[in-house]
Amino acid sequence: MRLIAFVLAAAVAGIVSGTAIAQGQWREHGYANQGFGIAWPAEPNIQEVEKFEAAPGKMVPATIYSLDYNKSLLKVTVIEGRDANLNEDAVIRHQVAKVVQGGRVTFDFPHRIYRIYGRQMSVARPNDSVTQAVFFFANERLYLVESTRMRGGEDIDLIKFQQSLTFDRNVRNRTEQQIAAIVAACKGGVAGNDRPGNPAGLDDPRCSRD
Repeated sequence: MRLIAFVLAAAVAGIVSGTAIAQGQWREHGYANQGFGIAWPAEPNIQEVEKFEAAPGKMVPATIYSLDYNKSLLKVTVIEGRDANLNEDAVIRHQVAKVVQGGRVTFDFPHRIYRIYGRQMSVARPNDSVTQAVFFFANERLYLVESTRMRGGEDIDLIKFQQSLTFDRNVRNRTEQQIAAIVAACKGGVAGNDRPGNPAGLDDPRCSRD
């Protein structure tokens, strides 16, 4: 499930066609040691943070990749949770609160890449900027991918960045029982381009429950 609401809106406006990720200078970068890959239009800045607040009272190491590009800010934060006993719900709630601060949530849906389940949201701000963000907790890490379009920026840059995120197809962050419950809650299958009966979460808005 790839930022469905935002992508559909862009398609209607004629901004995107198909699902091609990177053209021109956009290039995929693989971070095998951290278990993900993503495309950047140029080399990102990398900041190693020794103490990052993953959740209230929980300080852990993190790596922040960022790039100012074409009136947009592209950013990936990888929060290391190994041996920190992090709780997925608590970490995501805390990071969501930081992302939405000072803005208005325009959509908040479940999200899935392969067998890794998370959330996606869009936040509009009074300065006319828009932030698209996705949150995934897997590999004992929290992956927070943010793309913020400033006034005069291009929505297509946000879409390219968010859609390029990949994980190892063999990694999962839900048990078979949890996945079965998610599928069962979507009785009528999934509308759109995704496989029928393979929703992104219990509250996937594409589900038909009739």
